[in-house]
Amino acid sequence: MNIASFLLPKAEVAYLRDDMTLRQGLEKLRRSGFTAIPVIDKEDRYVGVVSVADFLWNILAYNQNLEDITLKSLEHLTVRDFLQNGKVKAACIDTAMENLLEQAKSQNFVPVIDDRSVFIGIVTRSDIIKYFVDGRKNY
Repeated sequence: MNIASFLLPKAEVAYLRDDMTLRQGLEKLRRSGFTAIPVIDKEDRYVGVVSVADFLWNILAYNQNLEDITLKSLEHLTVRDFLQNGKVKAACIDTAMENLLEQAKSQNFVPVIDDRSVFIGIVTRSDIIKYFVDGRKNY
């Protein structure tokens, strides 16, 4: 079975654009309630994932002196500056569920792309686990 029937579509997924400012990215990430979310470019192509930890560690790297950290001092940075490029691989829409299991061990979701690398949604780790726990026969 492919992952299409488990897809949470892009319209229902929190994501960031890579050209958003640091402030915009942090605000949207906070509102989402998630610790990591997908990032897409202006052509809607998947480019990576950014997490709370990515923001934190990179903010600290840009400002060695903690007393100097302000959003004003970081306003020149964009979400693109914080990306985990290549760390969280996307799966193609025609990927079999069995192939997502390995990815689900280390991340809460698997980004899904079409054949043009356009981000179309995610499959959550809970859906992947449920597929295997409930037995493949139920799907």
